[in-house]
Amino acid sequence: MYQNTRLEGLRFISPEQFAMLGAPSLAYVREIVVEGGKGWGIFAANGQQVGLVDDRELAFIAARQHDLSPVYVN
Repeated sequence: MYQNTRLEGLRFISPEQFAMLGAPSLAYVREIVVEGGKGWGIFAANGQQVGLVDDRELAFIAARQHDLSPVYVN
C-alpha cells in the first residue's frame, strides 16, 4: 500500500522535475555530430552537455571518473 501511494505521487511531478530525478548521479552518453565528424557527448540529466570525447568507451570512463553513472541513449 505504501509503495502504491509513492508511485501515485509521481503522476503529479512536472516534466522538469522528472528530468532531474537522479540528476546528481546520472550522465547520458550519446553519439553527436560535431565539426569534422562525430563525437560522443556526455550530458547531465537536465540535457546540458558536460563533456565531449572521440570514443564511446572513453565517454563512459570519463563519466565514471567524475562519480557519475553513465547510461547510453540513442
